[in-house]
Amino acid sequence: MPGVKTNERPGTRAVLRHYRMSASKARQVLDLVRDQEVGRAAEILRTTPREAAVVVGKVLASAVANAVHNDGMDAEDLYVSACYADEGATLKRWRPRARGRATRIRKRTCHITVIVSRLPDDRLARRRAEREATGAQRSRRVAESRRRADLAGRLSRRRHAQEEAAAARAEAEAREAAAEEELVEDAATEQAAEDIVEAAEEEATATEADETTVAEGAAGADTGEADETAEAGQAGEDGDEDEDEDDDDEEKGD
Repeated sequence: MPGVKTNERPGTRAVLRHYRMSASKARQVLDLVRDQEVGRAAEILRTTPREAAVVVGKVLASAVANAVHNDGMDAEDLYVSACYADEGATLKRWRPRARGRATRIRKRTCHITVIVSRLPDDRLARRRAEREATGAQRSRRVAESRRRADLAGRLSRRRHAQEEAAAARAEAEAREAAAEEELVEDAATEQAAEDIVEAAEEEATATEADETTVAEGAAGADTGEADETAEAGQAGEDGDEDEDEDDDDEEKGD
């Protein structure tokens, strides 16, 4: 029993006619995306380094747009159900060769057809389960990453708090050390001031003692002179008295 004809295959199609490329070159790229989901097929075409990959990608995008806008399908539920390249008209040209001969040049064309259809229910269910499993794994990974980030944040905050506390303690210790140094310096300054005062007092005391000694020596000298003067005066008076007595005796004798 013959199979389904090419133009009777179910699905939404897009056709590119009379493209200047041989059908064999286009078929090598079409074989890569056949029976692939639309997203996967587009990814394959983007990474295929062939000219036909760009053309087939545009035809695939047109087929998906037709399915979405004309048939109301979801782009994520589509896959490439069929894709083929038919030979188109061949342009014949001639090239001159040696000895007056000519060689035929065939410029081939092709018709590229891409048909997209909705995935079967079993494949949709399997893909949905895979996505849910992947989503659950992703959720677990996200939750784990968030938990690790939260833990790292808490550890970082705790470490920062510890560093701040250590810095505060170091600053307090530095202030205490500075205060102790200031107290020591103040005590040393007070002791030096007391020593200076005591030295000044001792010097003043010594100076007063020296002045007293000098004053006492001067007073003693003045007293000695006065005594000598008094003694001289007394001696003079006694001499005068003796002279007077002698005069009286002489007068009495006369």
